[in-house]
Amino acid sequence: MAAPMELFCWAGGWGLPSVDPDCLAVLTYARFTGAPLKVHRVSSPWSSPSGRLPALKTRDEGTISKTQQIITHLRKQKYNADYDLSATQGADTLAFVSLLEEKLLPVLIHTFWVDAKNYVEHTRKWYAETVPFPLNFFLPNCMHKQHLERLQLMWGHGYMEDEEKLEKELYRDARECLTLLSQRLGSQKFFFGDSPASLDAFVFSRLAPLLKAKLPNGKLQQHLKSLQNLCNYCTSILSLYFPWDGGEPPTSAPRAAGAESGETEEDPHKRRNQLLSVLVGLAAMLGYAFLSGIVSIQRGDAGPAGRQPIALEEEEEEEEE
Repeated sequence: MAAPMELFCWAGGWGLPSVDPDCLAVLTYARFTGAPLKVHRVSSPWSSPSGRLPALKTRDEGTISKTQQIITHLRKQKYNADYDLSATQGADTLAFVSLLEEKLLPVLIHTFWVDAKNYVEHTRKWYAETVPFPLNFFLPNCMHKQHLERLQLMWGHGYMEDEEKLEKELYRDARECLTLLSQRLGSQKFFFGDSPASLDAFVFSRLAPLLKAKLPNGKLQQHLKSLQNLCNYCTSILSLYFPWDGGEPPTSAPRAAGAESGETEEDPHKRRNQLLSVLVGLAAMLGYAFLSGIVSIQRGDAGPAGRQPIALEEEEEEEEE
């Protein structure tokens, strides 16, 4: 029997199997199709063979690290959630996924990573508590910087000139996007009827974190909660395909259908990653000490017994006479 594909993704939280939208999209698509994945829910990108999350480790194509490419690979393996869609429905899928990426995703990034209150009290707090020591001291801030750069690419270099006006326009577009999704879903169970498709995986992965997170500043969240059919839609997918809180099933609970096909939640290189985390953390702290001048390398004068070894000494301010 061929070895199962291995999926590396961020750990669960907030009542979700993964807090990261891209990881959540892949997990949800895999559950929809019954793809036999061995899932590693990890707390650091360094636990992934590619250094990125999500990442799919395959037997024939190596490691795939982009969400759409992972889903495409699963389709090639005959796990296709869109198999029964018509040409019109396929076109609608492309249009709505594009709408999500253009109108909703930038505001979600802003909500979780740029809004100061949400970032400090919610997002950074979760990652600092989840990421292992000592990575938790600097990895959340690195991710914060990456998301700022990502927004700059989306909005253009001039977005900081009138950030308040642009933010107002973007939140308005995001509210309109949510309203359009609500109207399109109507009273249906999924967007194309009684069976889930790839569009459902993408919509759910964008809406569920916004719905479940306890945000101090929930401007867009309040609008989502006012759209009852979208709230019921997310709750239904969670109960049907992820029947436990936070992505970690209790030991006494029965495993879900996806788990029966070989899905597990584990970190395959835990001891190695812990050692690497400690070494990198020590290197980072030592580098900071050198750059800030806390510690310096000084060469002592050669005495009668010969040359003195190089020593690490703390700098002290010289007293003025």
